[in-house]
Amino acid sequence: MFRTRAYLATLAVAAVLAGCSTGGNAGGNAGGDAPAASAGNDGRCEASGADFAIGKPGSAELLEQARKGSGSQTARILKPHDVVTLEYRSDRLNLNVDEQGKVTRVNCG
Repeated sequence: MFRTRAYLATLAVAAVLAGCSTGGNAGGNAGGDAPAASAGNDGRCEASGADFAIGKPGSAELLEQARKGSGSQTARILKPHDVVTLEYRSDRLNLNVDEQGKVTRVNCG
């Protein structure tokens, strides 16, 4: 009886620890390479590194270039009528576009 409980407890601990693993590619990065964060910023967004995107048409390629330039871990394009939450994420870059799809603002959050 004790062995069965010990075995089940060990399995439960292993399952919990497996869920905490960071070895996979959970970011959805199709290229397979890790996000390139600027040295010393711990993946935090620096919007000034993506200012070059202002005035350009928003695209997946521009989004990735801006993400790398800002050092952020994640990025998104926000259209004029998109619904967004008020959470602030220091590792996320936002490219705000107008009705024509051109980037009008670059910010973190």
